[in-house]
Amino acid sequence: MAEEEKQEQEETTEPEATEEAEAPEAAEEATTPEAAEEQPEPAAADETPEEEAPAQEEPAGEDAPEEEPAEEEPAAEEEEAPTQPAAEAEAPEPQHPKQIRKLKRSLAPGPPGPQRSPEDRASERAERRRSAQESRRRHRASRRRKRGEPGTGTPPAEREPGPKKVRQGTVVSAGADKTITVEIRVVRRHATYEKVVRRTSKLRAHDESNQAQEGDVVRVVEARPLSRTKRWRLLDVVEKAR
Repeated sequence: MAEEEKQEQEETTEPEATEEAEAPEAAEEATTPEAAEEQPEPAAADETPEEEAPAQEEPAGEDAPEEEPAEEEPAAEEEEAPTQPAAEAEAPEPQHPKQIRKLKRSLAPGPPGPQRSPEDRASERAERRRSAQESRRRHRASRRRKRGEPGTGTPPAEREPGPKKVRQGTVVSAGADKTITVEIRVVRRHATYEKVVRRTSKLRAHDESNQAQEGDVVRVVEARPLSRTKRWRLLDVVEKAR
């Protein structure tokens, strides 16, 4: 029995010795130039996974930029949206009538009309004015009908000439042709002081036949303006001078 155990121990030690013998041989092979050339291959094999890893990550990176612009587009539109109203607000409004008409023509729908001559434009403008005038006339007439027929109002008063003034006086001058100067004496009692007040006024009257002489008592009546100073006309001679 003891001999068998010794043989088993020797067998177990022999493989260990062979392994130790093979290990120096493997180390020698590793030190050879061929082993040195073949040694980088595992490093390249190790690097390929690293290179493949970025290659596999690149599609993820490419997908990410495609998704990011999709999210940024609304933001860009929101930024551009306020700028457009601001640009429209900054644009000055046309003040000249020609600019206003040009703006209306540019905003009008449909294709542009044919080229017209100045005479055609003038005739069209006159026609538009006539139609606008007619529409205003109809509108005013309808408003008058709604309010009712206009009243007749106060009838004009009949003109009745009042009695003409007649004065009696003494002729103080008859030297001019067809003209006499008549002195009018007025004697009245003052309303407050009860004193007799005498007033004298002179006027010129028209004597067509020169029948009145100085000192005559005559009556004159008012008339239309016959000259710069004559506003009276001889009516009759009341008393001849002595």
